[in-house]
Amino acid sequence: MQRRRRGVDVGLILLLSQVFQVGLENIPPVTLGTLALNVFLFLKPLKPLLKVCISVDQGYYQKDWQRLLLAPVHHADDWHLYFNMVSLLWKGIKLERKLGSVLFGYIIAVFSVLIGIVYMVLEFALAGLLNDPSYKMNCAVGFSGVLFALKVLNNHYHPGGTSNIMGIRVSSRYACWLELVAIHLCSPGTSFAGHLAGILVGLMYTLGPLKMLMKATAGDFSYFNDSARQRDYYSGFSAGSHSNERRPYGFWLPSEQLSEEEVRRQRLNRFERW
Repeated sequence: MQRRRRGVDVGLILLLSQVFQVGLENIPPVTLGTLALNVFLFLKPLKPLLKVCISVDQGYYQKDWQRLLLAPVHHADDWHLYFNMVSLLWKGIKLERKLGSVLFGYIIAVFSVLIGIVYMVLEFALAGLLNDPSYKMNCAVGFSGVLFALKVLNNHYHPGGTSNIMGIRVSSRYACWLELVAIHLCSPGTSFAGHLAGILVGLMYTLGPLKMLMKATAGDFSYFNDSARQRDYYSGFSAGSHSNERRPYGFWLPSEQLSEEEVRRQRLNRFERW
């Protein structure tokens, strides 16, 4: 099954508009490259969505491990792509400036694969706990699992501030949990397990052993020295604070969390979306 096309991809046009309003020169290379890859694979998908989405059945039982690489960078429709990539712009610019491009790229690569693995573990556990084998068939695509993990990292490296989720003011430290529940309630077609997997991977990095494991396999330990990774050379752009300031995206987003919540209401119901 191919992605359903509906003529002009308005979401893609809006995304390109936002990118050029931010300015290509103001987007760090890994963030820009990741965004470009997602756009390219939206326009020229390697396989139909049913051949790239990740599930327990296809990933574990059928041993189709390439889906761990393909699922995060394919999207169900143009709005799915649009909101995920706008969120990537916001998080990527802040985190890549903070951590440096090499470490940030390493994080994106590891998180993309690991979140798919954790997602399958969660769906397998749900199938057993609820005695419902259909959880093993749930097939998910999209980048928002990685975005939930990056949200955890962003709150870790930029502590403080509050977020507005459905009119509820909450500390940014706990916003991802409230957003996880809110998105699931407002848009049941999205992947609760995929988003939860992102949060758990983010916590594994900030609070658990993942950072040390990545450090041990990276070879260059200096890239994990957080205090040395701040970057000021992306001139012309200020990442902003956690308060509700106007973002340089050409339209008013009251909060990053609200914008991500709205996207899930407009996506295809055929697939679970990350």
